[in-house]
Amino acid sequence: MIICSNCQHANVSGTLFCVECGAQLDGVETLTTQAITQDQITEELKKKQRPEPPSSPINSWISLHLMDSGKILPLASRNEFTLGRLSEGQPIMPDIDLTPYQAYASGVSRLHVVIKRESSRVLIMDLGSSNGTYLNGRRLNPHVEETLNHGDVVALGKLKIQVLLRNI
Repeated sequence: MIICSNCQHANVSGTLFCVECGAQLDGVETLTTQAITQDQITEELKKKQRPEPPSSPINSWISLHLMDSGKILPLASRNEFTLGRLSEGQPIMPDIDLTPYQAYASGVSRLHVVIKRESSRVLIMDLGSSNGTYLNGRRLNPHVEETLNHGDVVALGKLKIQVLLRNI
């Protein structure tokens, strides 16, 4: 412990300034500064850079950005996908299982929505889900197709997903 000579507060060893009054503690070496070159800064920044995220497969026309987790799910090859969650003992299986992303807690139905590509349009349709589907904050009517655009935010119950479309 280091006792502050100004206010007599007991500070943890290694503390430079008193946590009570802010005075520099006795017995602490004086701090010195040193010049840092731009090359050193650049080198440190390179060490701390995050690796590039994996690129989407070439045939991926849509990716789903799960906004809570930051995870991106590239979807490929097919023109139509159902999204939902698995339920133990149920034969219903969505094409894209959102169970690992807290789907049950977020109110995602077993078969919640379908997303499909028709020529140059991408469509979404709620499949009669219990907690609804929202497109940019507006609730969708069940079994009615709506157009999706790049950057749209879709909420399946409370699970928010941003739609990332490749030029189709």
